[in-house]
Amino acid sequence: MSSATEVAEVRYVDALNQGMADALAEDERVVLMGIDVGAGGGIFTVTRGLYERFGPDRVLDTPISEMGYVGAAVGAAMTGLRPIVEIMFMDFVGVCLDPILNQASKLRYMTAGAFEIPVVFRTQTGAGRSAGAQHSQSLEAMFAHIPGLKVVIPATVTDAHDLMVESVRDPNPVLFVENRRLYGMRGDLDVDPLPLGRARIAREGDDVTVLTWGQMLRECLKAADIAEVSLEVVDLRSLVPLDRETLIASARKTGHLLIVHEAVRDFGPGAELAASIGEELYDELLAPVRRLAAPPVPMPFSPELEKTLLPSAEKIAAAAVALRAES
Repeated sequence: MSSATEVAEVRYVDALNQGMADALAEDERVVLMGIDVGAGGGIFTVTRGLYERFGPDRVLDTPISEMGYVGAAVGAAMTGLRPIVEIMFMDFVGVCLDPILNQASKLRYMTAGAFEIPVVFRTQTGAGRSAGAQHSQSLEAMFAHIPGLKVVIPATVTDAHDLMVESVRDPNPVLFVENRRLYGMRGDLDVDPLPLGRARIAREGDDVTVLTWGQMLRECLKAADIAEVSLEVVDLRSLVPLDRETLIASARKTGHLLIVHEAVRDFGPGAELAASIGEELYDELLAPVRRLAAPPVPMPFSPELEKTLLPSAEKIAAAAVALRAES
């Protein structure tokens, strides 16, 4: 890719793979760790070919012990390596939370900067594939609540690649959240990406700002095609850092803000966003900030039941029209 006009259509999963390959090739301190990430190429094939290219010293298959290898990755980062660590399902963070919550996110502060912790915790999330209650959760708000930890959620092919490379280069620990429903998505791999921490206006509009991230971006863009009002769709790209400037500018422009996410609504990431933006624009918004998200119930295995719980393009369009009508 030699010019800003060249693009190549690739799958989201391949963009992730290329991002890790580029990071491994760029810096010999980068290592990849996780269950089946090596010769097997990962259960979702995200790491396919990396073991053969970079060898067993750089791509390490670990035992089925998340606490063990996540803790080892934090220690490796303290000694100068830059690990990419795969936690196979986001739901599994419950068995390895301490190295993330109490070690990776805190050690740079607690050592007055003597240690950097450049580790990327890769994990995948989301419902919509009948994976059941223990393999379908979206827990990004839990990690965004932890000071010292960045939370990155790429929704496009370009961001899958470029945010991966930027996350590996970052001196801070990063939770890198992939939605498995995006793995097969195809798109253009652009050569002029936005930096980490900057939101993107995915579609301009006039009546309602729709703020989202991850898999829900696709549903929001579909909603913009069918809604009876003009939607401005904002792809957050990362919860931490949060691009408040772009979000506030868009909400101020339209006067209406709808936050859409796949995580459950109660105490979800949309609550913090609604509160902070509502506080900033309390006398400028034309209606209260509204949220559309999954209800606070375990995600069912049944495809039909699961479908009823998730925000869809039709639900988003209807919510945006209702919000516009409040003013």
